[in-house]
Amino acid sequence: MDRSYLARLKPERLPSPCFVVDEQLLEKNLAVLDRVQRETGARVLLALKCFAMFSVFPLLNRVLKGTCASGPHEARLGREEFGGEVHVASPAYSDSDMDELFTLADHIVFNSFGQFERFYPKVRQSARNIAVGLRINPRHSEVKTPIYDPCAPGSRLGIAREHFEGKSLDGVTGLHFHTLCELDSDSLERTLEAVERQFGEVLNGMEWLNMGGGHHITREGYDIERLCRLIERTREKYDLQVYLEPGEAVALNAGILVSTVLDVIPLETPAAILDTSAACHMPDVLEMPYRPEVIGAAMPGQKRYTYVLGGKSCLAGDVVGEYSFDHPLKPGDMVAFCDMAIYSMVKTNTFNGVPLPAIARYRPETDALQVVRSFDYLDFKTRLS
Repeated sequence: MDRSYLARLKPERLPSPCFVVDEQLLEKNLAVLDRVQRETGARVLLALKCFAMFSVFPLLNRVLKGTCASGPHEARLGREEFGGEVHVASPAYSDSDMDELFTLADHIVFNSFGQFERFYPKVRQSARNIAVGLRINPRHSEVKTPIYDPCAPGSRLGIAREHFEGKSLDGVTGLHFHTLCELDSDSLERTLEAVERQFGEVLNGMEWLNMGGGHHITREGYDIERLCRLIERTREKYDLQVYLEPGEAVALNAGILVSTVLDVIPLETPAAILDTSAACHMPDVLEMPYRPEVIGAAMPGQKRYTYVLGGKSCLAGDVVGEYSFDHPLKPGDMVAFCDMAIYSMVKTNTFNGVPLPAIARYRPETDALQVVRSFDYLDFKTRLS
C-alpha cells in the first residue's frame, strides 16, 4: 500500500486509532484460496485465532468451508456467525469445555492419548456425529522463531510417533498437524516427508488429514502449484479428505491500523508518540519481534526525517520501531501500519486503560466506509470486576 491508498481512503473520516479491513483485498485472497479448493478438492477453513472479524464472515463463507477454533468461544463464534464445518483443536480441554463443544463442533482434535481416552466415551455418547482426530508432532522444525515453532524440542503440541505404540485408534478418523508459520509450500513438502516417514501406516487407516495453518498461500511468490501437487498426491495415496486452516492467508495484507501522532519528543532520534500501542494493539511487534511497514515511510535514514514511533502506554518498551519520512511529523498527523487485519485485531488488550481501536470496513471501488465497532470505557471496565 502507498500514499495513494490513504488518499482514496481519506482516514480523517475515521476515529483514531482504527483497524480498517479492505473487502476488495479480502476477495483477492479468497480467489486464490478458492483456486486451491477447486484444483485439489481440499477444504479450506478460517483460523479464527488469526482473524475473527465476524462482520465480514458473509463474504468469507462464500468460499471457505468453515472455521477452526481453539476452544468453546471460538467454536461458538464459528457456529453462530460463519456456518459450515466447525473444527476444534486445543492443547487440552476441561470437562466444561467438552460439554459445550459437544453442541458446537463437527471435528474435535485431541493433543494427547490421555485426553482422547478420557473424553472419547463422551464423544461417542453425543447426539451429534463428531469426527475425532489426534494432533501429531513429526518433530520436524521449519519455523525459525522458537516461540512460534510447534516442533521445537520439548514442545507440548502434538503426539510423537513413539507415543502411538500400544494405543488403540478405535474411533479416530483423522490426523492433524500444525507445524508451519508464514512459510511456503517447500516447507510443507519437507514436513509431509517427515509425517509420512513416521505416520504413513497410521494415515492408511484415516478418513481425513488436516495440514493445519501457517501456509502463506496468498503471499506474492508463494508456489501454489507445488501446494496443489502435494495435496493431490496425499489425497490419492491415502484416499482421504485434506483440510487446510490458514488464518494469515485469508486476510494477508488486507487491513491497516490508522493512528494519530499525539506528541513529538525532541530526543537524539525524535520520538513520535501515537494514540495506538505496540503492547496493546500490536503485541506481535514485541513478541515475534517484527517491524510492520508504515505507508509512506522507509527504513531509518533513508528519508530526511527519522523518528521512533512509540505507543501511549507506560511500558518503556512500547515502541514499534524507527521509521523515516519525507516530511517532519507533528501532532495530528496520521500514521498507518500495514498488514494489521491478521492477529493484531484478535490480540488487542486494554493494559494501562489504553482504549481499543475501532474496527471499520472499506470497499475502494465504491468508497464505502463503515465503522462497524467502536469501543469505550465499558469495554475496559467490564473485563474487570
